Amino acid sequence: MSRKGIAFFLFLLCMVMPFWCMAEYLDLSQFGDEEPPAVEEWTEAFDNVSTAWFERADGTDWRIQPDGSIIVTISATGDITIGGDRRKKGTNIFDKQLAKEASGLAFPLENVKSIFEADDLTLVNFEGTLTNTKSATKNTYSFAAPPEYVEVLSSSSVEAVSLENNHVMDHGTAGYTDTTEALTGAGILYSGHLGPSVFTTDTGIRIGMLAYQTFNGNYTNIYNSIEGDIAALRQQGCEIVIVSYHWGEEKDYVPNERQVPLGHATIDAGADVVIGHHSHRMNPIELYNGKLICYSLGNFSFAGNIKPGDMDTYIFQQRFKVVPGQGAVWTDFRVIPCSISSIEKSNDFKPTPKEGEAVDAVIQRLLDLNSQFEKKFKKLEVHAVEVYPTEWRQQY
Repeated sequence: MSRKGIAFFLFLLCMVMPFWCMAEYLDLSQFGDEEPPAVEEWTEAFDNVSTAWFERADGTDWRIQPDGSIIVTISATGDITIGGDRRKKGTNIFDKQLAKEASGLAFPLENVKSIFEADDLTLVNFEGTLTNTKSATKNTYSFAAPPEYVEVLSSSSVEAVSLENNHVMDHGTAGYTDTTEALTGAGILYSGHLGPSVFTTDTGIRIGMLAYQTFNGNYTNIYNSIEGDIAALRQQGCEIVIVSYHWGEEKDYVPNERQVPLGHATIDAGADVVIGHHSHRMNPIELYNGKLICYSLGNFSFAGNIKPGDMDTYIFQQRFKVVPGQGAVWTDFRVIPCSISSIEKSNDFKPTPKEGEAVDAVIQRLLDLNSQFEKKFKKLEVHAVEVYPTEWRQQY
C-alpha cells in the first residue's frame, strides 16, 4: 500500500473509531431488527454521559486537596412536613397533590434533587411522623404519612434528618418508633432525644449531628449537656459537628432573647455550625467567633398549609476544609433562594430555586433582617454575615 493509501486508511480509522466506541457504549444489540438511531443521536447521547459532581475533567476528585486536606460540602434546609392530619376526614392536601404528580413520591424534592446530589451530606428538619397509627395529640396540628412516604427523602439524596421538634411525637411512642424504623430502613440517619447520629462521607470524614428542641423548659437541660454531647462526638472521631435547634416562636423573622445566648454557647462548646428552624420564616445568619449560626431556614416542603403567608426560603450550603485528625475550618458558604412551591399563589409542596430578580429580592430581605437583628441585639454586639453569596466564591 502506498503512503497515501496508508494515510487515507488511518484517516478513515480515526473517523470511524469514535462512533464504533459509541456504538459499543450504546449497545446496538438493544435495537434488534429495528433501524438504529441516527449518528447525531449517538453523539448527543455520548456527550450527555454524566460525571460525578466532584470529578474534574481529568477524572480526579477535587475534594482531595494536594496538601492532604479534604473539602466537605453540606446542605441544610428548614421544615419538611408531608402527609396530613388523620383526625380529619377526607383526603389531605398532600395526597391530593401526590395524585397529580407523574413522579410519585419523588415529587416534593424533584426540583432541588440535583443540588442535594452535589454535596457530601444533606440535612433537613423532618417535622412529622411516618406511621399508620392514630394521632396521640390534642394539638391544633398533627402530621403523619405512611412509612413508605420516606421515599420523599430517600429519592432525593437526603442523608440525614433532625428529628427533634414539636410534632415528632404527634402519634406517641408507637408513631415515633415507626418513624425511626422507616428512616433506618431507607438508610437515612436521624438525631434527636434518642441521641446523635454520625455520617461518614465517601472521603472518610465523620460528621456528627445533634438535635434539640427548646420547649417545655428544655433550655436548662441543653445548657447542661451540650458541651459533653459535642465532646462525645469528637471522641468518636467526628471532624465536623452540626447542632440543630427547634427553637424560637412561630412567624418570627429574628431570633429572640433566649435563642441568641444558646446559639453562642453552642459555638463556644465546640460546634462547627448551628442550624435552626421552627418559626416557619427565614431568619438572618450570624457570624459568631468565626462560625455561622442559621437561626431559621424557614419552611421547605411544607404540607401544613396550602396558602402560607410567606413562601420564601433558602437552602444553606457550607464547605469545610478538613485536615484529618486536626479538625475542620469552614472555607465558604452560600444560600440558594427558593420558593416553597413551584407555582405562584398556592403551595404544591415542591420547593423550587428562584431566578433573576426573585433571587435578588430574597437576598435583600435577608439583609434587611440582618439590620433588624443587629439593632435588636445591639447590647450584645451581634454581627450578621455581611453578604449572602448565591455562588461558591472559591472554586476547586
